[in-house]
Amino acid sequence: MKLYQALRHADRFRSVFDFGGRDVAHWFPGHMAKGLKHMRASLKSVDCILEIHDARIPFTGRNPVFQESLDVRPHVLILNKMDLADLSKKQKIQQRLEKDGVKNVLFTDCLQQRHENIKKLLPMVVNVVGSTPRFNRDEMTNYCLMVVGVPNVGKSSLINSLRRTNLKKGRASKVGGEPGITKAVLTRIQVCERPIIHLLDTPGVFPPKIESVETGMKLALCGTILDHLVGEDIIADYLLFSLNRLGKFSYVEKYNLQEPSDDIQYVLKRIAVKLKKTQRVKAITGLGNITITVPNYTAAAYDFIRAFRKGELGQVMLD
Repeated sequence: MKLYQALRHADRFRSVFDFGGRDVAHWFPGHMAKGLKHMRASLKSVDCILEIHDARIPFTGRNPVFQESLDVRPHVLILNKMDLADLSKKQKIQQRLEKDGVKNVLFTDCLQQRHENIKKLLPMVVNVVGSTPRFNRDEMTNYCLMVVGVPNVGKSSLINSLRRTNLKKGRASKVGGEPGITKAVLTRIQVCERPIIHLLDTPGVFPPKIESVETGMKLALCGTILDHLVGEDIIADYLLFSLNRLGKFSYVEKYNLQEPSDDIQYVLKRIAVKLKKTQRVKAITGLGNITITVPNYTAAAYDFIRAFRKGELGQVMLD
């Protein structure tokens, strides 16, 4: 019944999101030249590049600068946070990636204590490295891998998961829900004993130029940049637009709405009421200044975005 009602109102939803002429350039701290310089300088000791990206945006926002460096090294693309992604078209995703030259793809959930695909990663890497020339490292029996990606896609979680799985040891990299946790340019961490495998952890690096505002918005929605740089209100509105476009209406039940809505102000007001998120503000009236209680739209937007990032609004594929 609820699905029928949602579909009945589908014609009310926006078919295009109005970005309002926003400039994406100021959202991103450039291409982080220092990090890239150190990465390139370390390539001579690297056998394989592990590029990690968010499975909800398998094509959007991947840094093309990485690809320039990957041409001379084996490359494995790890699409992390698969538990949050709608993978009903997984095969088509893999086919498109292969068409783009990415043949070694692994979907993972690095926060899961013992994810089966994590066990497959190092054997895959050893096989990939063994099938290609190792340049000046032919006589080496150990392996060195470099982990790259845009911020907050799970690089540190991957490293810690590999250590848990192969060394039965705790975390070596700090993990956080915000981008920019890894500050060091290059940190060498052992993740396996037989064979000896080290990873070079790197800070998240954005492309020199984001191709469009929509690309930037998808990256923001997935938490790769700090929310306040874009604005919680605009991220929440783009989230609502995306959920309605994809027919994902679980937010209706979660926040006690009567039906799906395309009005972000209405939705945030309902969220604020349900969560009792209010704030006191001064209002100017004909009788003087008074203090009134109003819904806290920013707090409501934050909860809406957080619910999406934790998977509470269902599995989504933004690409």
